Amino acid sequence: MADGAGEGEAAAATGRRFTRRLLLIGGAQAAGFGVIVGRLYQLQVMEEGRYAPLADDNRIAIQGLAAERGRILDRFGEVLAANGNGFRATLVPGRIAGRGDELRRTLLLFARIVPTTAAEQERIVERARRSSRHAPLVIASDLSFEQVAELGLLAPRLAGIGTERTFERRYRHGAALGHVVGHVGAVERLALDDEVHMRLAGTRVGKTGIELGLEDELRGVPGTRRLEVDARGAIVRVLGEVPPRKGRDVVLTIDQRLQAQVVERLGKVRRGAVVAMDAASGEVLAMASAPGFDPGGTTGAGTAAAESWQRQLADPDKPMLDRAAGGLYPPGSTFKMVTALAALEAGIVTPRQRFQCDGGFDLAGQHFRCWSRGGHGGVDLGRALKVSCDVYFYELASRLGIGALSRMARQLGLGEVYDCGLPQQKAGVVPDPDWKRGEVGRGWLGGDTVLAGIGQGFVTATPLQLAVMTARIATGRRIVPTVVLHEPGARPSTDADDFQPLDVAPQWLEAVRHGMAAAVNDDGGTGGNAALGSVAAGVTMAGKTGTAQVSRASGERPQAELPWELRDHALFVGFAPAAAPKFVVSAVVEHGGGGGTVAAPLAREVMELLLEADPMARPAVKAGAGAGGYAGGDAG
Repeated sequence: MADGAGEGEAAAATGRRFTRRLLLIGGAQAAGFGVIVGRLYQLQVMEEGRYAPLADDNRIAIQGLAAERGRILDRFGEVLAANGNGFRATLVPGRIAGRGDELRRTLLLFARIVPTTAAEQERIVERARRSSRHAPLVIASDLSFEQVAELGLLAPRLAGIGTERTFERRYRHGAALGHVVGHVGAVERLALDDEVHMRLAGTRVGKTGIELGLEDELRGVPGTRRLEVDARGAIVRVLGEVPPRKGRDVVLTIDQRLQAQVVERLGKVRRGAVVAMDAASGEVLAMASAPGFDPGGTTGAGTAAAESWQRQLADPDKPMLDRAAGGLYPPGSTFKMVTALAALEAGIVTPRQRFQCDGGFDLAGQHFRCWSRGGHGGVDLGRALKVSCDVYFYELASRLGIGALSRMARQLGLGEVYDCGLPQQKAGVVPDPDWKRGEVGRGWLGGDTVLAGIGQGFVTATPLQLAVMTARIATGRRIVPTVVLHEPGARPSTDADDFQPLDVAPQWLEAVRHGMAAAVNDDGGTGGNAALGSVAAGVTMAGKTGTAQVSRASGERPQAELPWELRDHALFVGFAPAAAPKFVVSAVVEHGGGGGTVAAPLAREVMELLLEADPMARPAVKAGAGAGGYAGGDAG
């Protein structure tokens, strides 16, 4: 009996211990479950506002939708750049069983329809390997309708490859307006803050010209598409869409027909540039650079476009360079008006004061020759401009000093980049002691000032700047050029009074204009070849020739005996009518020889075109309205 009682007590004690353990374990489980429930309540109820958007971010993907680019029109509505419908082929790597051998077999079949080299196929395989499985890759552009149809027929055998419609930038007038309009190309670098649509396959952005300068306006407002995706990134359904808004049409000040005629005239030279402006408003009516380039040949994504691009870059004549806005040249004798105005304003000379020219000028042991070895005799301001006497302007510059000379040059628009929609302008050089010390590492010399006085030495300018300089002299106002009519249909005022007056006395400006008129129209003037013909009967042009030395050899041997690349640059600037300036022209011919023999006749032809067409007499088109065409010494 005792043994039985002992066994009962032991069993009871064991039961009590088990019960306690069970309670402890159960309590721990209940506490743990309570913690979990509490945490879930906290996450799902109390902090719903914080975590619900994060969950949506994992479930919802935002796809950017690129906007159609706005068109570029000339001042009368002729379409210069627009969008055409095109087709391209895309590849979604995740829809192919493997990214290696299976993808290669698919691309071999694709190459039967769209010619693709083995090297291009390997590049596609490598891109697919490094890309998201569900992000489409563009593998071919500029597909024909026949190719799209064939790809559609073989779709079951071309897993992952599809076609889609796209906008392709098309340029109607090719090389005639390539530099002004510019071109588009692929996005080369991406920043963290770039808009979503910039990351879309095949996105094109402006690279040069107006396409780049007005990229924000032309691009439009991108749209978005909200997609529900699964855990692997595959699209489940479309949740909503905000459509993109097309970019704004841009109307240029350029007259396309006039531009074509100017390009035809300029085509007679190997390299050069011409700028034609309205003198009062600053509207650029034609701006041509030779040689030109056709932007339509560089905008595609295929092999042909890449080869065309490489040919352009390798061409020694640099057709991609816009010489009108980005070509830098010594202005030569066209700078002499700057020197004259600075000297007149400083009071160191009067229009009738004479200096003796015996063919040279001596300063600090240096001899500076005049282009006329025999000299010009006694010359005043008017005759100095007429015959382009170097010695007269050497004398003015040495008395004036570089400070006053540089200040006048800047007041006349040199050394400046204009806010006019052209992004690839060069500022040129208006030198002074600080500039030379920083760029050359040496102090300023008196000889530097003397050379600057005739537009040589360190002075450089673009043809656009020379046109602006001439417009400011012609009107006495701080004319600023414009290439874009920012108010469509409402042409900017053609009243020069809208611009601030120059800080130069009117009588000094008139004296310089008189000398420019004599240079073109009086016997013995260096610009006689710019005198207007019967097309502009009764109208006279005022102007100034310029011949900028490229090498010392040009001062020792006739131009015809020199290699082309060692010949002087030829320049001319002018305005007409001389009595009431309406149009301005600047012309530069690289290695053309003499300004009076090469650039002056070119400028005359352009001025005659301007006077005959008179683009300012017709109102500009309204954007969005029905547009036409396609939906040493200086020879002076």
